[in-house]
Amino acid sequence: MPKMKTNSGAKKRFEFTGSGKIKRKHAFKSHILTKKTTKQKRNLTYSGLVSAADTASVKALLVK
Repeated sequence: MPKMKTNSGAKKRFEFTGSGKIKRKHAFKSHILTKKTTKQKRNLTYSGLVSAADTASVKALLVK
C-alpha cells in the first residue's frame, strides 16, 4: 500500500503545538477590512485552536 499524502492546503493552514493540539488562523482578516471595527480586526489577529469535533478530520489531512 502506498504512503498517505499530506494535504497541501492543510499543511499551509495548520500547525501542531508542543502538546499535540492544532493551531489555526482566524478567517475574515484578508480584505474588506474598512467596514470591520478595530477591535474585531485585532481579535482576528491571534491564532486559535481547532475544535475537538474537527481535530480528527484535520489530523487525517495532515497524516499525523
